[in-house]
Amino acid sequence: MKTKIIVIGGGAAGFFAAITAAEDNPNADITILERGQEVLQKVKISGGGRCNVTHACFVPRELVKNYPRGEKALMSPYSRFAAGDTIEWFENHGVELKIEADGRMFPTTDDSQTIVDCLMDAAKVLDIKILRGYRVENVQVVENQFIINTPNQIFKADKVMIATGSSTAMWDILKDLGHTITPPVPSLFTFNIKDKRLTDLLGLSVPNAEIKVENSKLKASGPLLITHWGLSGPGVLKLSAWGARDFFDAKYDFKIKVNWTGFYNLEEVKDELTDCKSTHCKKQISNTPQYEVPSRLWKRLVETAQIPLDLRWADISKKQLQTLAEELSMGIFSVKGKSTFKEEFVTAGGIKLDEIDFKTFESKIIPNLYFAGEVLDIDAVTGGYNFQAAWTGGWHVGKAMAL
Repeated sequence: MKTKIIVIGGGAAGFFAAITAAEDNPNADITILERGQEVLQKVKISGGGRCNVTHACFVPRELVKNYPRGEKALMSPYSRFAAGDTIEWFENHGVELKIEADGRMFPTTDDSQTIVDCLMDAAKVLDIKILRGYRVENVQVVENQFIINTPNQIFKADKVMIATGSSTAMWDILKDLGHTITPPVPSLFTFNIKDKRLTDLLGLSVPNAEIKVENSKLKASGPLLITHWGLSGPGVLKLSAWGARDFFDAKYDFKIKVNWTGFYNLEEVKDELTDCKSTHCKKQISNTPQYEVPSRLWKRLVETAQIPLDLRWADISKKQLQTLAEELSMGIFSVKGKSTFKEEFVTAGGIKLDEIDFKTFESKIIPNLYFAGEVLDIDAVTGGYNFQAAWTGGWHVGKAMAL
């Protein structure tokens, strides 16, 4: 008798698990059920259509630091399959990846369709059945076998993997099976800020800024981008991930302090600006931006400090210098709401991690039931880390289901 395996969810983790299981056990009968009409949609749109496959971070202990939720749980799985293994896997399946300056990794084609085609082709060669438009309404366990109900058909399986991402309907089904769900909240979002300092500066970026949440220990650093809505960029996205629950509780109404200089504190900035009085004494303050702050943003901060644009460095007063230093190193901005980052949507929340055996990603409550991807309470900062969790989880599940 062939082992019957059903994978619920046609995304990255589901495909990776199905392919791994089929390669390890050619006799397995494997079917992927996808509720939508298309599979691998997140793979298709990620990275602006280029697919940020993984991140060039090859030490598990460093890699797990990019997961606000799941850091401890992923340590052991990453010691067995991590970024280097992902690169090798795709190379063995005909796809070469490249590393960009910030560590993100993409296919050399710069086209996410390359990854989609790779996974689809592998599934076809391995005779994995892919059924689209099959919405799972119920999962039951009867005499060590799974009964999966869809409007189209009833399926029976020996082993089931659930990789449905942040599906509320599936979480409800899993609650009925005895699992505990940590309520989902948005992660990886941009900050909505209406502030005259940012008006008409759309597209300007600062290469390394630091953002702190007022009256909180939450902070993050990285490139900062001014958008039509407010602030975005890796620094903001990182902060949104680590503070996902706090920001949800605050109803996305809070204040942040922005240090446009990066890591220089107020006193260090004051000292640097004092030096400018002698080194740039005859130059206009507005025409000599410091700390890699773009010229137009620099002028806006100078104006905010109530410094005339034609004032020379030699003539700046102590009060004006103090105010400019504060604007540069600890400018306060009010966040009023959030916006989804591009077309990608990540949630914090899902199946409680202490209910999972992370040697195999198997349920501790129901034998032969496996999970991977965002259905678990695991999420990461932006940069390919969420996909890496999907590949790693999928690989472990595939290996376990093949046995």
